[in-house]
Amino acid sequence: MAASDATTVYLEDVSVTSKKASAPAPPKDTEVYLDDIQVGSKKEKATPLAVPSTNTNKRQRTLFDMQFGNDAGDAKRQKLASRFTAGSSSSSTTPTSSPPTATSSATGTVTKRRMLGTQRLNSIPFSLSAFVDSLPTDARALLALECDTMGKAWLKLLADEIAQPYFLNLKRFLYSEGVKGAGDPVPKKIYPQPKDIYAWSNTPLGRVKVVILGQDPYPGAGQAHGYSFSVPPGVAVPASTPNCVLNIPPSRPRGTGTSQVGSLRAVLLLNAVLTVRANSPNSHAEKGWEAFTDRVLRVVDAYGGANLGRAGSDGKPDEPASGIGRGVVVLAWGAKAAKRVAAAGLDKHGSKHLILKSAHPSPRSADNGFFGNGHFKKANEWLEKRYGPGGGVDWCQL
Repeated sequence: MAASDATTVYLEDVSVTSKKASAPAPPKDTEVYLDDIQVGSKKEKATPLAVPSTNTNKRQRTLFDMQFGNDAGDAKRQKLASRFTAGSSSSSTTPTSSPPTATSSATGTVTKRRMLGTQRLNSIPFSLSAFVDSLPTDARALLALECDTMGKAWLKLLADEIAQPYFLNLKRFLYSEGVKGAGDPVPKKIYPQPKDIYAWSNTPLGRVKVVILGQDPYPGAGQAHGYSFSVPPGVAVPASTPNCVLNIPPSRPRGTGTSQVGSLRAVLLLNAVLTVRANSPNSHAEKGWEAFTDRVLRVVDAYGGANLGRAGSDGKPDEPASGIGRGVVVLAWGAKAAKRVAAAGLDKHGSKHLILKSAHPSPRSADNGFFGNGHFKKANEWLEKRYGPGGGVDWCQL
């Protein structure tokens, strides 16, 4: 979609400190989606800290230890953890009790994951500052990028996931590759830029209707920007992306294969692996990204479309938004994408989603079932039934 003069504002992170408190009025000529109102505190940014030395002979005292003392650490962290999971299901989040290390993570305490789909999306509380405070010092440094750049509607449901030992080990690997905080020097041979790794989370979770699942970022210079099957405007488009465009029904003018955030309100463009080494496809596969994006898909399973109602034949709301996911269309092109859909359980019997699978749009496989698969038309037909008239996606704006 071409960028408009009006600014689009998503109030995903508005603090509510009392009954009298209210979100600030958005500027004029803005579109506002109350996808997620944060409860607890102002929007905070995590302060990047230096990752401790790998020399484990002498344990480094954390900032937490300096303030509260070594003996009080576990109990205090448990108390802090309860602040950001208050009101959640019985499966609460519990951070690791000691700073995870590359050698101890495999056997360290595993953070319990939140039960998904048991609460309305907008009623789930989350405090970024409490979450950061609950982390050991080295984990706080490793997760600064996620805390600073991930959309808060997503972060509150993925906070327990990024505290898992496997994800911290993934971040140590990325740190060794030069991927650090959003404000640190940009690595020259790893794509996309750190600040863009979670660009897909700019898509409001409660408005997601479609997921297009890719494999890993395009490995050419300037191509990757945090969305699957997409490059920034002005960058040469890889062959698979024009093939996607060619599959749009010819009755409408087609898009360009580039994507801008404003056009992604309903379509989540997600890669299974979120980083790649320059000119080396799949170089960051099997490092932990797949487990993380499987969890992202489970979050979509629970809350995709949660803030969307169903329109009646007259265009007026027929069913209000439930706060729980209504179901989405998943476009899984290629065997790897199909594998991720199965791993996340989205194609289980009785699923509320429409899963459309075919060959990958790569020039090497597009003729083997991608061209002519009719996925864009089938997706809109299903969305019109699920979300009512006008519930489809204008594919020509992507």
